Amino acid sequence: MRTIDVSALVDGARFNTFHARVLFWCAIIIIFDGYDLVIYGVVLPSLMAEWGLTSLQAGALGSCALVGMMLGALFFGSLSDRIGRRKTIMMCVTLFSGVTAINGLAQSPEAFALCRFIAGLGIGGVMPNVVALMNEYAPKKSRSTLVAIMFSGYSLGGMLSAGLGMLLIPQWGWQAVFFVALIPLLTLPLLVRQLPESMDFLLRTGQTARAQALLTQAEPSYIAHASDQLHHSVTRNANVSIAELFREGRTLNTLMLWLAFFCCLLMVYALSSWLPKLMTSAGYGLNSSLAFLLVLNVGAIVGAVAGGWLGDRIGITRVLFAFFSCGAVALSLLALKSALPILYLLIAIAGACTIGTQILANACTVQYYPSQVRATGLGWAMGIGRTGAIIGPILGGALHASSLPLQTSFLVFAVPGLVGAIAILVFLRQTSSSRRGKTTKQALSQ
Repeated sequence: MRTIDVSALVDGARFNTFHARVLFWCAIIIIFDGYDLVIYGVVLPSLMAEWGLTSLQAGALGSCALVGMMLGALFFGSLSDRIGRRKTIMMCVTLFSGVTAINGLAQSPEAFALCRFIAGLGIGGVMPNVVALMNEYAPKKSRSTLVAIMFSGYSLGGMLSAGLGMLLIPQWGWQAVFFVALIPLLTLPLLVRQLPESMDFLLRTGQTARAQALLTQAEPSYIAHASDQLHHSVTRNANVSIAELFREGRTLNTLMLWLAFFCCLLMVYALSSWLPKLMTSAGYGLNSSLAFLLVLNVGAIVGAVAGGWLGDRIGITRVLFAFFSCGAVALSLLALKSALPILYLLIAIAGACTIGTQILANACTVQYYPSQVRATGLGWAMGIGRTGAIIGPILGGALHASSLPLQTSFLVFAVPGLVGAIAILVFLRQTSSSRRGKTTKQALSQ
């Protein structure tokens, strides 16, 4: 009889076709997740013109999906630790894809708001689960990079949304971009077959044969035997209660992660929802304003991939601190009048250090918590952070309604970046202090 350390095998594995398959399908999910979310900023100028919405009404309408995302992240993040990530992901994909397509049939702001809320439940629920699944199977030496690449699908979805908006809205109206959201439902049969279940969940529920089959794919050097005892370093006595997030000295770090998520998501959704409208009001045409949203998401992809690569080498938390700081600086510089090329560059940097920062924060969170509460930890961080996401569009609407100069909006958006940098600095110092304490105890025990 052999005792197999599953964590050690997965951590030491080389990237292979199995990891590529998990990366591909998780990225596809995130692409359409991002598409369905960013779509509101794309159609906002058209909605305001067609329905005569005020800036405050438009901001509140934009927050409906984000309220749903907050509840979805809290509910589905915890649910997946009990019923498995695979089932939960399928439920969420069906929810956000189907309801977003129905959203294109809305005839009133009230119907539109209801559809956005329900779709938001699925959008918010799927994010922590695909991030946790990718993190669980990724080899340790490339984990941050793979999670960052996977979550860059969010920005690809945003680019797809902006690009299709430029093509479809002038000819077919704002409704057309919502119908594209049906595509994920067509891929669902493939997704059911290709996406693996969480290894931790399989071991906790006694599905050893399925766990062995997945392990041979993740690490081909492993030869399964019926007598093998698969051991996961954190699977036994798994506790998926929320209280686990505050045990073993994690209280301050959990609170700092929540604050960082709040600040980052406020910046992300304020910019994603209002950047096209702000630029339209500044005198740019609709297609030019949507191009700014495109640049924002291009910057996010570059920032996320580069940040993930750096994170695997110098530590994801250090990179996260640097990104928050750079984001605050870039948004502050947008308050200065600049030539168009400089403006594009600053918006790209803002995308890298806001949307890109959120992607890195997801990777940092799933690496910080033990695997049995990984989805719960990320789900709650996203859920609490969604209060910032809800405030973002409302804040953007209030700033636009106040008729303040465009530069003032960017200065206000920069403040959360500074607060987020402070929160990550506290997290970094607390984590380093905890590690030194554990090292000292181990030395004394010897």
